[in-house]
Amino acid sequence: MDLIILRHGEAGKSIESSSADFERALTVSGTKEVEEVAEALEKLKLGIGYVITSPLKRAKETAIIAARGLKKEDVLETWDELKPEGETQELYRRLSKLREDSVVLVVGHEPYLSGMIGELISGTKQARIILKKAGVAKVEVTALVPKPSGELRWLLTPRQMKKIA
Repeated sequence: MDLIILRHGEAGKSIESSSADFERALTVSGTKEVEEVAEALEKLKLGIGYVITSPLKRAKETAIIAARGLKKEDVLETWDELKPEGETQELYRRLSKLREDSVVLVVGHEPYLSGMIGELISGTKQARIILKKAGVAKVEVTALVPKPSGELRWLLTPRQMKKIA
């Protein structure tokens, strides 16, 4: 399985209330940046078969833009496992039910996503990976359960993705 990991775009100012934070939307510049990243993802012809997002507004908006750019709106799903406080083990369990040769775009938050990348490639969430807002990584997953493992194929900033677009 290939996981294409996309961090949500730039959102409005952080809010202390968790219910208000749930509703934080992308900024205008965040939306534009995600549109450019989506265009680059389309040009890369990755064969994405699923688009899975956190339920938080900024992640959903990012996923919708990406799915639209990839013409994959029909395979967009929202999974609670991608919430910032979600458990990666639950995500891996659910992903393991998809076909082994799937290409899955997951959209979420930091530090959850970089911890997940670290866990997949090194066995520990302590690996130091920096995934910028609207940044994208590709991990070739060799196992999800019982012990997740994989290989980082690439890690690109929004600026690098813009050059591809």
